[in-house]
Amino acid sequence: MRPDIIDLQAFYGSRQGQLVRRLVGRQIRLLWPELPGARVLGLGYAVPFLGLLAEGSERVCAIMPPAQGVAPWPPHQPSRVALALEGELPLPDRSIDRVLMVHALESAEQIRPLLREVWRVLADGGEAMVVVPNRRGLWCLSDATPFGHGQPFSVAQLKEVLRSMLFAPGRTATALYVPPSRSRLLLRTAVAWERVGLRWAQPFAGLLAMTAAKQIYALPSAPAKARRRKPAYAPALAAERVSPSRDQLSVPAATAGAARTAPARSTGC
Repeated sequence: MRPDIIDLQAFYGSRQGQLVRRLVGRQIRLLWPELPGARVLGLGYAVPFLGLLAEGSERVCAIMPPAQGVAPWPPHQPSRVALALEGELPLPDRSIDRVLMVHALESAEQIRPLLREVWRVLADGGEAMVVVPNRRGLWCLSDATPFGHGQPFSVAQLKEVLRSMLFAPGRTATALYVPPSRSRLLLRTAVAWERVGLRWAQPFAGLLAMTAAKQIYALPSAPAKARRRKPAYAPALAAERVSPSRDQLSVPAATAGAARTAPARSTGC
């Protein structure tokens, strides 16, 4: 089940959501420290983290699915958000350098069409980053957060999905070791939880962030001789159609002319 745009906005506007934005944004920035001149696309609900990637990039835009709903972004500026189906992104081939997917893969109705479209719009040498709930973490068990909806992934599962769609999994980062509670005490100690978790409990993080490079495969070309080769029977059939028979060649020309000029014999009935 996909969270609604109103619920997503309410979550990221709360103190807990602001904490998630800061902790997850730090890991995204570690994986993508600089994107000079890059064209960046956010899928799902990635707008809380797109502002971190806007500095130095050529342009940043977002696409949200109809089942979730859409909201304008950035605030007080011309909107850079579009509404489109996951399997039909309104972008040309190889037009994007980086794709950030947040609240996208785990909530997708069909994963393969979504990743196929991401592969299509990525430029050669482009890279995607997928942020999903961790199957071993606590955040995928809480319905009070957007990460408790949809399908969580383990590291091995996420790599398998990406490889099956012609992506090469790259670096992995983890975040959200604090329990998914709105307790003020836990929110105040979240940084300490994060330090301990990054050092000692990485398999139990709440979220996984993984980069994936676009792979390009080329079919081997046929050898030159094989491409020029023709069927052995074709010349023979053509010769039969246009050449006279051997018997015709053996008949003298004079005989053939006499046969044409000799009068017909009367049978005398």
